[in-house]
Formats: sequence, structure tokens, C-alpha cells
Amino acid sequence: MTATGIGAPVRRKEDQRFITGKGHYTDDHARPGQVYAYFLRSPHAHARIRKIDTTQAQSMPGVVAIWTGQEFAADKLGPLICGWMINSKDGSPMKMAPHPALAAGKVSHVGDAYAVVIAETLAQAKDAAEKVVTDFEVLPAVIDPAQAQAQGAPQIHEVAPNNTIYNWHIGDPAANDAAMKKARHITRLDFINNRLVPNALEPRSALAEFDPGSEHFTLWTTSQNPHVARLVISAFIGVAPEHKLRVIAPDVGGGFGSKIFIYPEEVVCLWAAKKVARPVKWTADRSEAFITDAHGRDHVTHAELGFDENNKIVGMRVKTIANLGAYMSTFSSAVPTYLYATLLSGQYDIPSIYCEVDSVYTNTVPVDAYRGAGRPEATFVVERLIEVSARELGVDPAELRRKNFVRNFPYQTVVASLYDAGDYDASLAKAMEIHDVKGFKQRKRESAKRGKLRGIGYSTYIEACGIAPSAVVGSLGAGVGLWESAEVRVNPTGSVEILTGCHQHGQGHETTFAQLVSDRLGIPIDNVTVVHGDTDKVQFGMGTYGSRSGAVGMSAIVKALDKVEAKAKKIAAHLLEAAEGDIEFKDGKFSVAGTDKSIGFGDLALQAYVGHKFPTSEIEPGLKEGAFYDPTNFTFPAGCHICELEVDPDTGAVTIDKWTAVDDFGTVINPMIVEGQVHGGIAQGVGQALLEHAVYDKDGQLMSGSFMDYAMPRAWNFPTFKVDVTKTECPSNPLGIKGCGEAGAIAAPAAVMNAITNAIGTEQIDMPATPAAVWRALKQSAPARAA
Repeated sequence: MTATGIGAPVRRKEDQRFITGKGHYTDDHARPGQVYAYFLRSPHAHARIRKIDTTQAQSMPGVVAIWTGQEFAADKLGPLICGWMINSKDGSPMKMAPHPALAAGKVSHVGDAYAVVIAETLAQAKDAAEKVVTDFEVLPAVIDPAQAQAQGAPQIHEVAPNNTIYNWHIGDPAANDAAMKKARHITRLDFINNRLVPNALEPRSALAEFDPGSEHFTLWTTSQNPHVARLVISAFIGVAPEHKLRVIAPDVGGGFGSKIFIYPEEVVCLWAAKKVARPVKWTADRSEAFITDAHGRDHVTHAELGFDENNKIVGMRVKTIANLGAYMSTFSSAVPTYLYATLLSGQYDIPSIYCEVDSVYTNTVPVDAYRGAGRPEATFVVERLIEVSARELGVDPAELRRKNFVRNFPYQTVVASLYDAGDYDASLAKAMEIHDVKGFKQRKRESAKRGKLRGIGYSTYIEACGIAPSAVVGSLGAGVGLWESAEVRVNPTGSVEILTGCHQHGQGHETTFAQLVSDRLGIPIDNVTVVHGDTDKVQFGMGTYGSRSGAVGMSAIVKALDKVEAKAKKIAAHLLEAAEGDIEFKDGKFSVAGTDKSIGFGDLALQAYVGHKFPTSEIEPGLKEGAFYDPTNFTFPAGCHICELEVDPDTGAVTIDKWTAVDDFGTVINPMIVEGQVHGGIAQGVGQALLEHAVYDKDGQLMSGSFMDYAMPRAWNFPTFKVDVTKTECPSNPLGIKGCGEAGAIAAPAAVMNAITNAIGTEQIDMPATPAAVWRALKQSAPARAA
């Protein structure tokens, strides 16, 4: 291993430009003659549009054009789509309602765009928008997913009776009933997995340009997967042919899933750019982000876990209502089904699981994948059940976990997942040692002396990363393959360009991908450049989400490097006048085995392009290779997080005192970056557990629509994290990588809530456990605790 190779804690190359303000984000780009778009958005959760009068607005200074959903529909452009088909348990397909980029006739949530003003400046566009007069007929709205299917609930879309998108299930209900009937003890819990707003640092933005000479469109946008954006916008919405549309996702300031999807604004900007023959730009303000960016989570669940007389799990039963909002988003259908229920076995050997999921429409912002996407919801169900079961059974929660851990791999769960490798005992034991669990009782006594309640909570999580292979996800309804592409271009001077279909928006790809190449080719890390985010430079790719960039994206690079090395050895054999089989490559040098004859990588690269010293009839000049990689299985990172906290019984305030995370990510390319990913994930998970909640009133108004009302975690909400790893290599990719980006967000909510309920002595509290909620739970449970 070189100082900058695999396993080295290399500082991120890209941070220099970010922290010095030299990044190039979408809103930093400007085109000659550009105009600005401002969207008129529904102030009502559910309403018919009777009339839109733009007469006065059209005459305002700087106005270039004003269009409504009627004009958009007249151009016969397609609606936004959901790209993952889910069938109900009766075999019927999901009920996907049309989602036009500009609503026509009816709006379905507060923030639903129904018109756009194009003006010379943004201020002029806003001024003109105030002069547009819209006559709405307000309709009854349904907000609560638990009430969406109720008799008499307002009907949102004609295609979905009872507002039901699908009734899906996994498992054998009859076998599960039989298993649960044999249980000696059954733990029953009800959960609300609270709705979250992603709130990436950079708001979404789009800049669209049309060249009438070539009839070519260019879209700069804040996207996690520009190639999929181009595919959907061209093939399904029909704005432009695919070969006439270039999508560029430059530096992107965070995504967490919310920038995977195709949104109305980028579609409308492209459409408008051609109509006005000028570049059109739009950038969300934070208020728009709250009511337009896809939200996360929002499940209502009842779950049961059954045990035999030896405290072995015999079965689990789960019923979830998943709120998908007013429209289906790009991947929303998969989140509460195949990304959720297939992880309900957790780290445990559970012989019978049955899960039903009803996904429903409500008059709220659409819901889609948010950091973890289904796996945090599954982990919360499993880890709260196992923790509460330990309390009800009167056994140690760590021991109950150990008794039920999967130990033999590969392990086929009863909910489709095939766990390929792991050692769950090792992560739990290491976490308990680092955390000093044995000292908890003493710390609890010390807290009590100060009038505080101390609690400890575990979360032994598992997740599925590297969402693939294509054949599997295709059989489950995915509309695309989930492979990844890479191209390795070796320049004549020996520097290397890596073209990847992955996308960086905070993960550090420019560093970790370069580390891989530096380690493999024996060249300085500064000689490696990573190119991504441009559909005209990278042929095709599937983007970054689901912690797939290491396991899938880097594996594609490995395959391309294999081809580069194989060709380079052929060239070296001719240059060194040796048999190809005698050529060895190590530390950046090609050598003839058993001799001192060698040539450095840079010198060989030059000769590859000069082509004087090898027969070009046998070997093509140049050194450039591409590859696609489609893995044979998902990867399954796992680990143990332990949260220890204090509760002030007088105020309900929660203070996290200790946090230990021990994760198994397989091969770690850069431990510094991995630790940063863990820290960030924990922060988001704690945010959900203690602070964050998208709250609607009965009329569908978002009551937490700004940072005045939506509480984000701050540095003072956290202690210093103790982070470590165990390692079992993943057998389904050449590097043994499992993925790390979502682990903290998956593990943390259950760890926090298990610790809080341990401290206060009641399970009757939902996320977010705000001081008011904790104080109320303490007061309501006081008589029972006293008894």
C-alpha cells in the first residue's frame, strides 16, 4: 500500500476548492441573455383551478412570458413518472396518477406549481407573479396517511380508489399465523416514523439552454444522476430526443436522496428555453425547498415479534401504511416495499416474517428516498421490537440479540435478502467494550444524584447497499438496470482520467476513486482526475444513491483498470522484448520476471501513443479502456450503535452523553472519509429522533415550513463520537466493499429512542422526542411507574 493508496486517510482533494469558494454549482453558472423563472404555487392542499387571469401580469416590466398548466398540456408533453412498478398482492399494478410538470385543472398539495413567469430578472418575475389572479375552488383535503383509506375520505386522484396506490405484501400469511400462534411471548408496538424534509445545503437549481441551430438542449441541474434525468426527460416526458439533450450536474451541495428525482422545475425550464429562445434559470429559495423537494419517511406501522420458551424469535408480523404524498416520485414506490420489508429480518435468524404495506396518496409533498430509504424505517421497527422484547422478557438486550443473531453465511432470509457475509457478534462485542457498557450502572447512579434519568440504547442494524444486480431489481419492477460504468483514459504523459457514471455530492469521490487508481497503477494521486456529472463526457451511468459508488462504481473502475493493465503488459512485452507471460506489474513498473529489465508506467504510456516499438497490426495504439459492472448481489453493511443519554425530568430535555458506533463496511478505502460519513449519518438520524418533523395542519398547510419551525441538529446536540470498524469482506465485488454512506442515519433513530425509553420507563413516545414530548410521556406514565 502506498501512502495515498487503499486504506490511507488521505485528505479530500476536492475540499480545497470548496472551502475557498471556488466550487462551480448550478446557480454559479450564467449564460448570455438568460432570463429567470418564477413558479406560481398552490396555496391550497387540494383545489380546482377555475380561472387564471394573467392580463395585468403580462404588462409588468421585464416580463417575457407567462404560461400555465394549460399551455404545457397543449404541447403534449408527458407527465413525470415513477420508474419502479409495484403490483398489489392481488396482482394488479400500482395506481400511478398523472403528475404534470405544471398542474392543469387541479392542484394536489400546497406548493404544487401551476404556472410560471419568465422575466428579465428574478425580482421582475416575482413582481409579475403577484399580479396573476387565480380563482380556486377549495376541495377537502386528506393529510393523515392513517385516514387516507377511510370511508368518506376526500378522493385525490380518480385512478386510485380510496387513495390507495397499492396493497403489497411479502411472506406467507398462513405460515406466519401458525408461527405466531406458537409463540410463548409476543411484543406488540405501534410506530409513527415521522416525515422529514431533506434540506441539503444547496437548494435545487436548473439552468436550461436551447440552441436553435443544432436543436440541442443543455440542462445544468442539481442532480445525483444526470444520465437518468436525461433518459426520463427525453424518453418519457418528451422535451427533447436523448441525443439532443445534454445534462450537466456540476458541483452539488448535498443530496441525501432528494436530488435523485426528476422534478417539475427542470422540465419546465427546458420547455421554456425553447419557447423564448433564451436560457432560463431557476433556483429554489428555502421556503420553496420545504414545499417542493421530496420528503422522506412518513410511515404508520403496527408490528409484532414472537418468541418461544427459550427466547428465540419464532416470527414477526408487520402492517405499514406508507404516505407517498400527492404524486408518485421517481423511485417512491420501491422505498416502502423492496427497500423496507426485505430488511425486516435485521441481523436476526427469523423463521417467519409477513409484512403488508399499503401506500397511499395524501395532499402533501411527494415522498421518496431519503438517506437510508426504507432501511431506517425497517431498522426502527426491528430494533425497537427487540429492545422492548428484552424488557418485557426481563433479559439483557445485548444477550437477547446474541441469542438470535445470524451466524452462518450465506444466510437466506424469508424476506428475499441473501446475506453474504458478516460477523454481528464481533460488532456488538467491540461496541460494548469501547462504550464501557459495564460502567453504565455506576453512571446511572451518578446521574440520579444530579436529578437526571440516564438511559442506554442499542441499535444492531443491517442495510442493503449497491442497489443491484440488474436482473434482480428488474424482476422486482425497476425500470432501469442498476449497473455502473467507468472509463480509464491514460494520457501520453502517464496521467489518468477516470470517467464514472457515479456522481459526487459530498462523498469524496475525487479522492477515493483517485486512491484506487494510485494504488493500482503506482502513480501519484495528483496525477489522477475524476470526471463525472456530464452526459456528453460520460457515456452512461446510474448516479449515486444507496451507498453504491464504492461497491458498484469503483468495481467498474477495477474492471477497466484490469483491461488497461492487460493491454499495457502486451505493450511492455514488445518494448522489453519478452514474452507477455513474463511481464510483472508492481509499484508503477513493468518488469521482466527474473531480470532487471523494466519500464515505468509513464514511459510505457508515452510509447503506447507513439506506437513506434510495437506492431500496431497486433495492438492498437493508445491506452484507454471502459467497463460496465453489474454485481451479483446487494452488499450488506451491518454494525452496532450504542447511545447513552440523560433526560431532565423537569423539562424533558435530552442530552446525548456517549455514542459508540462499530460498523462492518468491508474494505475501507479511506478511513477518514468513512468516519465523516458515519458522523454525518448519525447527525441526521439523531435529527429525526429528537428534532425534525414535517407537520401539516388539517387543511394541508405545512406548519414547519422554515427553519423557524423545523429544528435541525446542531453541533451541541452531540458528544464526541467513538467510531470503529470490524471487517468481513463482501464477496460480490472485487474490492470487498460494502458501503458506508447511510449507516449512521439507519442505526441512530432506534438507538436514541431505545435509550430514551430506557431512561424514562415508558414506550409510549414517538419521534421526534422533543422536550415537550418527553415531558408529556413522563407525566402520563408517572402513575404506572409509581405503581
